[in-house]
Amino acid sequence: MKKIIKARERETVIQSLKSGVVPRLGLQHIQVGRSGELKSFINDIDTIASGGTSFRFVIGEYGSGKTFFLSLVRCIALEKGLVTMHADLSPNKRLHGSDGQPRLLLSEMLNNISTRTRQEGNALQNIIEKFISSAKEESNGTGEPVGEIIGNRLRELGEYTGGYTFITVIKRYWEGYEAGDINLMESALKWLKAGYTTKTETLRDLGIREFITDASFYNTLKLYSVLVRKAGYGGLLVCLDEMVNLYKITNSISRKANYEEILSMLNNTLQGTLSSIGFIMCGTPEFLTDNLRGLYSYEALRSRLSENGFTRQLGVADYNSVVMRLSSLTKEELYLLLYNIRHLYAYGKEEDYLVPDEALPAFLNHCVNKIGESYFRTPRTTIKSFLDMLSILEQYPHYKWNDIIDSVEVKRDAEHSGAEELLDGNRVTADANDDFAVFKL
Repeated sequence: MKKIIKARERETVIQSLKSGVVPRLGLQHIQVGRSGELKSFINDIDTIASGGTSFRFVIGEYGSGKTFFLSLVRCIALEKGLVTMHADLSPNKRLHGSDGQPRLLLSEMLNNISTRTRQEGNALQNIIEKFISSAKEESNGTGEPVGEIIGNRLRELGEYTGGYTFITVIKRYWEGYEAGDINLMESALKWLKAGYTTKTETLRDLGIREFITDASFYNTLKLYSVLVRKAGYGGLLVCLDEMVNLYKITNSISRKANYEEILSMLNNTLQGTLSSIGFIMCGTPEFLTDNLRGLYSYEALRSRLSENGFTRQLGVADYNSVVMRLSSLTKEELYLLLYNIRHLYAYGKEEDYLVPDEALPAFLNHCVNKIGESYFRTPRTTIKSFLDMLSILEQYPHYKWNDIIDSVEVKRDAEHSGAEELLDGNRVTADANDDFAVFKL
């Protein structure tokens, strides 16, 4: 028997689906399919937790479920004791740049940093205080000053660029913590979240000259992978969505610089020079395979990301590949999704279902007649229309589902990946938004 669904989770999921975005809560109530892909990523999470590394690209057409899949993997990572960072790339948030784009991306990632007890983000302060608390416990047992223990535990950071300054800022936070100096603690957190932009500010607030710059993006991620491990977490999972924004960069030099940043991350991860860190990047097929603007336009990445030749010949998927391709939602999985949404809408109470079982295939047939096969390839409007019908039946009980189903409006969802935006090399106009992801796991 299925358990009753909490009102908060129900409302969060329903409102998110109606708005066309992936809900932050309640993913487990609507997930369907993708067992092979999920098992592979769970193995990656276990590898990170045991001190290893992982690097994956999740590639799928617009509406194929990349964002939902990424969100579910994040939830699993948090439950297994990892720390996660996530953000969406955009024209002003990139991996490489000179006008603040990398710093803005890193700042968003650090604002979204999450743990099992703070799954909605803003967990950096908790992570630091957990680290400091364990250092104080050790100090109480050994008599060694807390500051020295912090320095000794983070000594490994000295091997990385910016590591010594990072240690100093953690100590500044501890000094403010001990003295009850809120301003000093907030200044340290601001520095750690890439909030400073001038040496004058950092010297005034923290007594140091260095700060996190655009060039510090990847090095800072390395530092955090060590910090979270020293704080007692299993490792760090970095999740980046909307990678198609790199594909849409019209300046070839800037685009290549961003791809070189990806290559550096990929090499360090696969060569084992890092530990307890993983990367997941989501993008469209064009972002990967376009020979003019995609990752394949950069030969070093093309050779490393070439796919298993047996998969096409045998018609199977290689779940262990660096590149994970997500297929579209199948008709059977969409049926199960509608089933789950009906259950969620009724708070998990079968006696309160607004439509019977036979209404589900009838609704899908209605969608086929309206928009054809795109109803399961990019089913955003299919899901929204189904929720609209449930909403009417809930508010007006005198209506019957079979009386109103033919009047339910279902429009063809926009399908684009951004490739058409590049026909004019001097401008980018469209919005390749993939916030909503089809539910498939």
